Amino acid sequence: MGKVVLHKIGYSLLVLWGVVSIVFLLFTALPDPARMMLDQREDSAQLKAVQQKYGFDLPMWEQYLYYLNDVSPLSLHALGESHFTHLDDTRSYLPMLSIGEVKLVLKWPYLRQSFKNQGKPVSNIIRETLPNTVVLAVASIALAMLLGVFLGVVSALYKNTLWDRLITVIGTLGMSVPSFFSAILLAWLFGYVWSAYTGLSMTGSLYTVDDMGEGSYLNLKNLILPAITLGIRPLGVIIQLTRSSLLEEIGQDYVRTARAKGLPESRVLRKHALPNAMNPVITAASGWFASMLAGAVFVEYIFGWNGLGKQIVEALNELDLPVVMGSVLVIGFTFVLINILVDVLYAWLDPRVRV
Repeated sequence: MGKVVLHKIGYSLLVLWGVVSIVFLLFTALPDPARMMLDQREDSAQLKAVQQKYGFDLPMWEQYLYYLNDVSPLSLHALGESHFTHLDDTRSYLPMLSIGEVKLVLKWPYLRQSFKNQGKPVSNIIRETLPNTVVLAVASIALAMLLGVFLGVVSALYKNTLWDRLITVIGTLGMSVPSFFSAILLAWLFGYVWSAYTGLSMTGSLYTVDDMGEGSYLNLKNLILPAITLGIRPLGVIIQLTRSSLLEEIGQDYVRTARAKGLPESRVLRKHALPNAMNPVITAASGWFASMLAGAVFVEYIFGWNGLGKQIVEALNELDLPVVMGSVLVIGFTFVLINILVDVLYAWLDPRVRV
């Protein structure tokens, strides 16, 4: 089991290195970021000062090494360094080794500072928006799991009936409708046309600013439409997976043996067939949960949900490259972390996976 865990961690580190490299190369290939930051206010002196401050005047290979050093938890820092790798920017660090004026430190990855938000650290921006995205993703996948497993079980138990065909149509529509289209449709119908009956609004985030300016308050009502919209596609997948997996398990010998012993059908289904049928469903749900952190971009933007996805769109519109790069790295790390946990869990539950 230890070898499996080490293998997965090593493989994941290579994947993360690839993600970091691709993100760096993609955004370094853009026009001079210093000109983007200054817009129309640039002159030669300002342009040179910004390039020196952020290291844009360095060769690409040197910028790449600095970027790796910034995002790595274990990194080298020189005292009085003139570019963008400052110990003060890491907020907290643990010195591991000192060699002259160079220190080896253990720190949180430094994602640099925003170009547009008055030099605000990207890590602070992500810390403010990521929890909202996580809440939305958890609510969406919970809704998809509960409703999808229930409808999948009903579809399997009433195979080839009207209920089965109706649920199959619902699942197919859920998988085929793009999230941005369903977001616009649901926002217009339930947040505008029928808002007098539903009490919902087209836009809104988890916290709503008080009209009197006395702070903000929790508004769970705004979570309903985005969660439904984001959960529609995984709902269709979970319905189909639950149905096919449960039908396969019902035909197994151990189910027939349980029935022959006189166990009630509900107990056979609840204690024997359904738990074994949930393995592919859990795998799909874990993958969808990870993708929701990235796929919520358009849903958050349409509903005005102040999450990481909406922040990415705004940063792209403003050409705020550090925010976009940091957000993409966080999403990539989330994908890798969830995949590691699922793989290790499967290897622990099923010894055949270890081979």
